[in-house]
Amino acid sequence: MLGNLSDLDLRHLRVFLAVVDAGGLAMAQHSLNVSTSTISTQLASLEGRLGFRLCERGRSGFRLTAKGERFTGLARSLLTAIDEFGVQARNMDRTLVGSLRIGTIGHLPFDHNLRLSRAIARFRQRDEAVRLHLVIRSSRILEEQVLSGELDAAIGYFWHQTPALHSQPLFRERQVACCGRDHPLFAGAGQISTETAHAHPWVWRTGFLPEDNTPPPPEITAYADNMEARAMLILSGHHLGYLPQHYAAAYQAQGLIAPLNPGTLWYDVTFSLITRQDACRNDITRAFLEDLAAVPLPDGNLSA
Repeated sequence: MLGNLSDLDLRHLRVFLAVVDAGGLAMAQHSLNVSTSTISTQLASLEGRLGFRLCERGRSGFRLTAKGERFTGLARSLLTAIDEFGVQARNMDRTLVGSLRIGTIGHLPFDHNLRLSRAIARFRQRDEAVRLHLVIRSSRILEEQVLSGELDAAIGYFWHQTPALHSQPLFRERQVACCGRDHPLFAGAGQISTETAHAHPWVWRTGFLPEDNTPPPPEITAYADNMEARAMLILSGHHLGYLPQHYAAAYQAQGLIAPLNPGTLWYDVTFSLITRQDACRNDITRAFLEDLAAVPLPDGNLSA
């Protein structure tokens, strides 16, 4: 069983995770710049130290064992902590040292992407040595990862109200019902009634939005939370669906998509910035939120 860790153990842990991330020994040899036989020997050495098998490897392919799956998470946590220690030790004289993990939903409006970039620029002017992790996820995943502590802050539309999170409204986004150029309603788009639209198949979201009071259509034949996926289904000509107005505009300019009825078939969604309630004790997160608040909001948006 693995006792005191050596440099060799840590090197073998990194090799193991590289194999896991690549999906096999053959795929990992390029990133590790060693042969598959060397990788196999290193994995065998690690398994010998642990006293159990981490993965099945051979002609049948690569597959983690049950213990290997559990060990993967432990190995990642350990190496992340070691890397974090190294960063902090090298930057003891800095005011802010550590990591800042921010998540956002994909395809934010241009001006809000720009605002986030300017906030990051302000943050980088501080006396800091912070590793910035910026990820794009669905709103549901973002909310879960803020709650679990995997993210420090996230921007998206969140429909759950939990005392563990602090939510700050940022802006509202208009969603409009659209059809593709090959859809039978395209010729009359702009004046389509709700009754007529609901006689056709739709793509719908999986999550609940309390701000949307529009009744769901009776025939939902596809589900997609990602707007790119919804756009693909709408462009097929076989589904109607809602898209953010700013996102649909690029397709509309090319004559590929048209709003069904901008006057009636729409709803607004409030985008918020969420953090854990205990985030006020995190100097790095608090500093970034101050920098975000210092960047002016685009016209017509909610207060920061």
